[in-house]
Amino acid sequence: MNAHRLGLAAVRSASASTPFFSQTLPRSLLAATLSTSSSSSLSTPSLKRPITTQKLSPEEGQQVLANQRLNRPVSPHLGIYKMEQTWFGASAWTRITGCTLSGAAYVYFTAYLVSPLLGFHVESAALASGFAALPFVLQGAVKFALAFPFTFHFINGIKHLVYDLGVGFAKKDIILGEKLLWISSLIGGGYLAFGL
Repeated sequence: MNAHRLGLAAVRSASASTPFFSQTLPRSLLAATLSTSSSSSLSTPSLKRPITTQKLSPEEGQQVLANQRLNRPVSPHLGIYKMEQTWFGASAWTRITGCTLSGAAYVYFTAYLVSPLLGFHVESAALASGFAALPFVLQGAVKFALAFPFTFHFINGIKHLVYDLGVGFAKKDIILGEKLLWISSLIGGGYLAFGL
């Protein structure tokens, strides 16, 4: 509030010394339009208001700020939203699947890079023979753990390209799109893991 009054006082003092304002607009009209309260400014226009400041120690200033923070609204917690919006929302899961895919790639490529120095065998033939030795259920779990994030991220990327065309922003379309995204991602991940 004091900063607002300070700004008005600066405008009023500048308008008093500027020839444009003093020649084309009467000062009483200018003061009435720049005043903070319209009802009092029309009856008694004033060109200048005294500005008062108060010196505070840093501790007192911090206390003023702390008291102001108590009056600010608090953001709601995620618990107020529907579970399907927070737990199964495509936005969060796109980030999770993207981090999963890129994290797995970084781990593999780093292992491939340092394997000659450490004496590990991370080349394709060694990985294929080691993977073939795993039980079928574990093979499927590993393949699905890689295939599901890929299909989810890929299909959601296509969904966002459709959004870029300006299609599918109605609430019922978003809900249907979320369901189709999850169903097609699970089916696609299962097909890549077990169908090939």
